[in-house]
Amino acid sequence: MSSPRVTLVLGGSRSGKSALAERLALAAGDPSGTVWYLATGVATDPDMAQRIDAHRAGRPARFRTVECGAALPDALTAALTDPDDPTAPALVDALGTWVAAAEGLAPDADGLLASLRARRAAGAPTVLVSDEVGMGVHPPTAVGRRFRDALGEVNAAVADEADVALLVVAGRVLRLDRVEDVVAALAEDDSAGGGASIHRAAP
Repeated sequence: MSSPRVTLVLGGSRSGKSALAERLALAAGDPSGTVWYLATGVATDPDMAQRIDAHRAGRPARFRTVECGAALPDALTAALTDPDDPTAPALVDALGTWVAAAEGLAPDADGLLASLRARRAAGAPTVLVSDEVGMGVHPPTAVGRRFRDALGEVNAAVADEADVALLVVAGRVLRLDRVEDVVAALAEDDSAGGGASIHRAAP
């Protein structure tokens, strides 16, 4: 088993982020063990219900699905009480629908971070999927702008807590460095008279 850690997988629509996250979650635990699949999407219309059903039908048999909606922090913590495997990996798909499900687009970010720390301390890996919505067009509505800003803040907070943050674009993966690591590397390179590169390939 790989070292327990928190991994954030970011990407746009149909980028391949969920497929990558599923592979990471399956690889993080026992090859025959359970993986918690914490689904935050809420069926608000027939199209969304159809998409949720399609996702559910396509999941590997090892996934144990919990439709948690806005109660994501509680679901992450509850998985630690499973008597069969309290350190089973958990896959969260996705933070965008979690933010959307929260009253007033104000999710319990502090509770989420606390649950991630508890899982790391217990030795339970966690993989989280989220949409990167800040690079698209400017939302034309006030609620769209509030959602973009709220999700951006959640993504930044989770990325800061995560051990690994990945960005998926067109099925290709980039590993994202922390700002302080980039600044330190550039400062060190400047002092040595070189030209630093901040690009890193995914692990």
